[in-house]
Amino acid sequence: MHNSLQDILVLLPKSTLQTIYMTIVSTIFSCVLGFPLGTLLYNTSPAGLTPRRLLYNVLSRIVNALRSFPFIILMVVIMPLSRLIIGTSIGPTAVIIPLSIAASPFVARIVEQALLEVDSGVVLAARAIGSTNFQIIYKVLVWEAMPALVSGLALTIITIIGYSAMAGAIGGEGLGDLAIRYGYNRFRWDVAIPAIIVILLLIETVQAIGTLLSRKLLSKM
Repeated sequence: MHNSLQDILVLLPKSTLQTIYMTIVSTIFSCVLGFPLGTLLYNTSPAGLTPRRLLYNVLSRIVNALRSFPFIILMVVIMPLSRLIIGTSIGPTAVIIPLSIAASPFVARIVEQALLEVDSGVVLAARAIGSTNFQIIYKVLVWEAMPALVSGLALTIITIIGYSAMAGAIGGEGLGDLAIRYGYNRFRWDVAIPAIIVILLLIETVQAIGTLLSRKLLSKM
């Protein structure tokens, strides 16, 4: 019992910090990649500011393909890229690259849908005062869509937490690695169950914060 508690006290905090590190950095990079792609999808969509059917269809199919690609397979495919950039294909830092690439199409769709949901009257009013397309998107639509974007960001973070847990199966470390390699594979449920509980607590915390912020933004609009 003493050894079991000691294992948990040593491994659980380290794995939790690794998961939080992977999640935060991957979220930043996925937003950097996905936000411009999402605005481009919105802008070229039939309801966008400058519709471009062919470009939109191509981008939309690429995003759909990446979103439906199994993360485990995507991670294996991108391992050489991680090795080229980071110097290794295992560990929390190496996993950030496939996590970011996997989550960026998800971010793009969230941004596109959030912008499409904004009342078209807002766009007309912005055009009437001479705003450019760039100003309409980033100074008008984004702020109007902020509650939906915050909710979408929370869902993105939750998705990345889930992906990071799967990454633990192939050397990603973190809570997923702890639950699978130290817990399940060694029949150490006293280690696996606390790791799973922490993952669930992280998800619930992110969801609660996202919901709270979204409601506050809605109340101010």
